[in-house]
Amino acid sequence: MSYVALATSAFTAGVAPSPLPVLGHGGQLLREPLGFLQSLRTHGDLVQIRLGPQRAYVVCHPELALQVLKDDRTFDKGGPLFDRLRDVLGNGLGTCPHRDHRRQRRLIQPAFHRARLERYGASMEEELARLLGGWHSGDVLDVFPVMYSFTLRSVLRTLFSAHIDGRTADGIQRSFETVLGGVMQRMFVPEPLLRLPTPGNRRYQQCRRHLFDSVDRIIADYRAEQGPARDDSGDLLSALLATGADGAEGPDDREIRDQVISMMMAGSESLGAVLAWSLHQLTRDPVSERRLHEEVDAVLGGRPARWPDLPHLPFTGRLLTETMRLHPPGWLFTRTTRKEVELAGLRLPPGSTVVITPVSLHRDPDLYERPEAFDPDRWLPERAAALPRGAFLAWGGGPRKCIGDTFAMAEGTLALATIASQWRLRPAPGNDPRPARLTTVLHPRRLRLTLTARPAPVAAH
Repeated sequence: MSYVALATSAFTAGVAPSPLPVLGHGGQLLREPLGFLQSLRTHGDLVQIRLGPQRAYVVCHPELALQVLKDDRTFDKGGPLFDRLRDVLGNGLGTCPHRDHRRQRRLIQPAFHRARLERYGASMEEELARLLGGWHSGDVLDVFPVMYSFTLRSVLRTLFSAHIDGRTADGIQRSFETVLGGVMQRMFVPEPLLRLPTPGNRRYQQCRRHLFDSVDRIIADYRAEQGPARDDSGDLLSALLATGADGAEGPDDREIRDQVISMMMAGSESLGAVLAWSLHQLTRDPVSERRLHEEVDAVLGGRPARWPDLPHLPFTGRLLTETMRLHPPGWLFTRTTRKEVELAGLRLPPGSTVVITPVSLHRDPDLYERPEAFDPDRWLPERAAALPRGAFLAWGGGPRKCIGDTFAMAEGTLALATIASQWRLRPAPGNDPRPARLTTVLHPRRLRLTLTARPAPVAAH
């Protein structure tokens, strides 16, 4: 498909129809968020909606999305979603304003150097072996919670190496699930109501405090064990603490905690959702399933995937990317204008909320041929090169692009290849793969799949 870039003057601005009194378009966003967001592109490239009494502007064109994402000084992290996320993630890399971002990115970047990623791979492989070691033919899995638990434990191992026991990991997981589950719902609740002592608010605050206390205790114990030498243990936390080891002032424990919890979110729920959606897509697409099995059988021969196998699993990687196109885990994110700016011919005052939603762009027929079809080969290099910049935003873009994209793709590829080499999954009674509502990450409501062991293939060449 050819794509003709539009001149700035050709961008159109529109207004979403049928806002309700008081709620505006909030009711449509609550009831059917994905359908509502996809419908907005029919009203323009930049569409004004109302969330209660406030206006917000939804970007529905890839060039406008890039303009917003690249100019992070004007379009700063903010808006109702990030205001709520900061209650959990603090001032970490994913939520901090522009004034703090570059310093924090320089702080964290060494932890994601390619030379370190292979060392993290060992923890990923061990957690994957632990997970699959408990699977048996005929078992029925609720796949998203299983994948989420795997990715969270994997990132905890990667963060803390051997400095966390199973009981602590279980407690962190329970608290983390509760607070993240409450973020999106709290986005639509006025601030005074969040302070009321309701059962839901009390549970949220208790789990938030338990999460903070657990991470603070691990960091304190870690510092005490390392002492002034601050030896590199090969995990993410030692890389963060090493930033002050040369005599320069390093990050304090509050900042380290914010970065740790931010990494926990980025490295667990999103990837867990992508793996769940990938397994769902394989149950619907026998051709892709057959091609995946052929690739993993040829490369792995029935054994688990290892880090050196990654370059030899290109179809597995394309399958994950296509899954993220159809089911982007970060389905909505917001920005706040720090000064007056023109966008699609509209003058937006300071403090305006701008919304970017990959859901709309990733299924736009002007950008993708057969946008509803699952086609991993659309990510072959020669085909992907024809897409306009900004058409694929699963990792964000601009200076705030996900710092852990290589980390996540590596773990996702190892996990999907290993699962596919050993197991075939089929829908079970009670399966409900519709997207869950009002979640920070787009995941299936109840993806119930039955396990069947695959016969051992011939040895890999």
